[in-house]
Amino acid sequence: MNLIAIVDENWAIGKDGDQLIYISADLQRFRELTRGHTVILGRKTLATFPGGRPLKGRRNLVLTRDPDFRAEGAEICASPEQALALADPDAFVLGGGSVYHALVDACDTAYLTQVGRAFPGADTWFPDLSRRPGWAAEETGPWLEEDGVPFRYVTWRKRG
Repeated sequence: MNLIAIVDENWAIGKDGDQLIYISADLQRFRELTRGHTVILGRKTLATFPGGRPLKGRRNLVLTRDPDFRAEGAEICASPEQALALADPDAFVLGGGSVYHALVDACDTAYLTQVGRAFPGADTWFPDLSRRPGWAAEETGPWLEEDGVPFRYVTWRKRG
């Protein structure tokens, strides 16, 4: 399985229930990589999507502890284990922070967009793969820039 996220220099991914930054090139890459795949995400992450609706062209598995939660076009999962049982081997974990931390050990590839700065006040973090046994950055793209923000694509893989 795969993880996909945009992270800052400190592995931060969010603040106040939203992503730290939106980069149009990253959003396009996200669409290209995840289209046609199963995606696993938390209820709060779903709420950040346009209209709070599941992503089109993907099978959406939404994790929530709320037994009454419903989202048209999504399959609701009460636990990470249930999501794993329903997910395809090539599924993408989309977040948020607790979902990444719960499922990182079930994944072997992480498609990260690394932003070349830190965001003060961040309150949600991605698992720091540089400190997790077996994970290594295998493909690191060149630094790019959009609206003065440096970023690059880094693919991490877990071995063993």
